[in-house]
Amino acid sequence: MTTEVARFQPKAQQEAIYRDGQPALVSKKAKTVAMVRPASRGIRAGARPIYVVGIYNATGAPITLRAEDITVEQLIDGQPVQPLKVYSYEDLVREEQTRQVVAAVLVGVAAGANAAAASRSGYYTNTSQVYSRYGTATVVTNGYSPTANAVAQANASYQNAQMVNSAVERGQQNLATLEREVLKDNTMMPGEWYGGQVVFDPPQTSTGDQKAYRITISVGGERHEVDVSQEAAGRA
Repeated sequence: MTTEVARFQPKAQQEAIYRDGQPALVSKKAKTVAMVRPASRGIRAGARPIYVVGIYNATGAPITLRAEDITVEQLIDGQPVQPLKVYSYEDLVREEQTRQVVAAVLVGVAAGANAAAASRSGYYTNTSQVYSRYGTATVVTNGYSPTANAVAQANASYQNAQMVNSAVERGQQNLATLEREVLKDNTMMPGEWYGGQVVFDPPQTSTGDQKAYRITISVGGERHEVDVSQEAAGRA
């Protein structure tokens, strides 16, 4: 997989910094402060970028941040050319639920095949050679072992239960991760930080390997515009 990195292009009232070894950007306004950084140390080429957005309420009154007020636009020569879809928490939950339905169907097919194969176990065929003064004859004997069949079916039942439990557990973990990490609507009290992950469609490019986009956070009547170039790791 090709890994790409994010490079921030700071403007007035903005500062490019590092947080735990990762690039980040701080944007300061009169009422709010925004901090943006990638959620991971590398962005897989062609995958949805994921950023962590944090907002600080510097006023003496509550301010509400709405997920729909975070937008992303692709840039060409510094100018926005098209919006990139930002996925809400509800969007991501629906995707995960659809994935779980597909996974359940595949697990069901695999479990059925496993059980069918086990049900046919226990049958055996023995071939032997019989020698006599009249020559050699091949004798084929068919048989059935209830014990071998029972063992095979028990193993299949255990394996099927493990597959089902693993699929259910993985789905529950994915939903819990979305609940814990994805940014949602939130009212920030004075002096409070709030943040979460923002997921959006990958930028497209037909010229070179550099991709640029602008993450805009509208909150408290202020706009934080964060320009990012996403490019292959190792470029200066």
